[in-house]
Amino acid sequence: MSFKFENLIIWQKSMDLGEEMNLLVKNFPKEEIYNLFSQLRRAADSVALNTSEGSILQSNAEYRKFLGYSIRSLAEVVTCLHKAIRRNYLPKKDFDRYYKNCFDLMNMTIAYRNKIK
Repeated sequence: MSFKFENLIIWQKSMDLGEEMNLLVKNFPKEEIYNLFSQLRRAADSVALNTSEGSILQSNAEYRKFLGYSIRSLAEVVTCLHKAIRRNYLPKKDFDRYYKNCFDLMNMTIAYRNKIK
């Protein structure tokens, strides 16, 4: 027994992203706890949350809208990563890895969204 979204690779990868960002922010300075720390965690978690929420009892149009929210949350994560690297909270190699993961997940989500008519 499972919810249909649990089988989606985009949901699984977005769950991983949320956990990675949660670990990442633990290295941020304490003064960021209510700013970038919180924003990055919430944005990353929103990717999976919107993917799952949109998949339950929604029309295809509504589901596409929720997937759009997931895509926009990914853009927010990327912007937070840019802020983190500019503030020297994140090594370039880690930024590059997270950036690629976000880019790949965005493209997968867009492709999935485009298949929903």
